[in-house]
Amino acid sequence: QVQLVESGVGLVQPGGSLRLSCAASGSVFCIYAMGWYRQAPGKQRDLVARITNGGSTNYADSVKGRFRISRDSAKNTVYLQMNSLKPEDTAVYYCNAEQLGTIGDVINYWGKGTLVTVSS
Repeated sequence: QVQLVESGVGLVQPGGSLRLSCAASGSVFCIYAMGWYRQAPGKQRDLVARITNGGSTNYADSVKGRFRISRDSAKNTVYLQMNSLKPEDTAVYYCNAEQLGTIGDVINYWGKGTLVTVSS
């Protein structure tokens, strides 16, 4: 129903910047929020940033002030602007979309993930 495709160059130096993008296609109706999650080696998948259709945002404490999530509704695309990158940001980043189903359930869609490596 919904396909999410992430894109962005994934190798950057500490202190550098990178922008990830995620384009949603298919049955995009009733998507009320999109976000980015990440999973570092040996760790669980955690929320990085989330944005609702109303524009409300949430960020992990570790990225506040450095990362910014935005959206382009006309292109059904969500972005993650990452600044002042640290080696600790190295992880596989996954795009997520939340959709309200016809019976009131919440459906989560996931991109395949893109590896971001912060290293010299």
